[in-house]
Amino acid sequence: MKTTSTHLLKGLLLSALLGSNVALASVQVAGTRFVYPTAEREITVGLTNSGSQPALVQTWLDKGDPASTPGAQKLPFVIVPPLMRIEPGKGQTLRIAYIGGDVPKDRESVYWLNVLEVPPKSASAPGQNVMQIAFRSRLKLFLRPSDLPGSPEKAAEQVTWEVVHAAQGYVLRAHNKARYNISFSEVALNAGGQRYANIDGGMVGPSGTFDFPLKGLSSNVASGEVDSRWISDYGNANAQRYSLGQ
Repeated sequence: MKTTSTHLLKGLLLSALLGSNVALASVQVAGTRFVYPTAEREITVGLTNSGSQPALVQTWLDKGDPASTPGAQKLPFVIVPPLMRIEPGKGQTLRIAYIGGDVPKDRESVYWLNVLEVPPKSASAPGQNVMQIAFRSRLKLFLRPSDLPGSPEKAAEQVTWEVVHAAQGYVLRAHNKARYNISFSEVALNAGGQRYANIDGGMVGPSGTFDFPLKGLSSNVASGEVDSRWISDYGNANAQRYSLGQ
């Protein structure tokens, strides 16, 4: 399967260089993030082909490297089926099973689910240049051990913030005291009558830190308020305000 996957990916990259007509993605994933409780036997992910042609879809997991290819990393999961054909207007269920392994039991781990839609063979006339693009979605998969202290709904309340000087200048550093990953879609610091915003967002790991560069921040700040929006298990954005240093 690894050899087939490698050839498939190379072929897709080459086909993307051949012309000018571009197809749009037709396979939709039912969800933006997924939680796998370790006590569950498996979880399912729904895929739907909203296009007018059959779609070939390849799926795999990685530990966070966007350049990782199918089968390149040893992970504690099995995905069935790893390669599927979805007829137009139809759906397919992807099954993900946790098979155990050397993973932390006292905190949540994060993996990435890759869903690659292979473009259909072009029906253009012979000799006509056509660009075929493979669309790939990367979605977070959280492996959540049973009986973790606290709850994911309250985890964002355990984050504290400080301004520190880093290699890229002054940044807003988040300290996550919870055992869950916390994803922020928006972060901004209000201090001294100014608002300094981060435009990228980011995720703070369990008992970890993450630096948010702030536009326009060029000196240390000791007091202020942090406005944020964190993403729940269901993909909803929730507002949370903090006092800097608390």
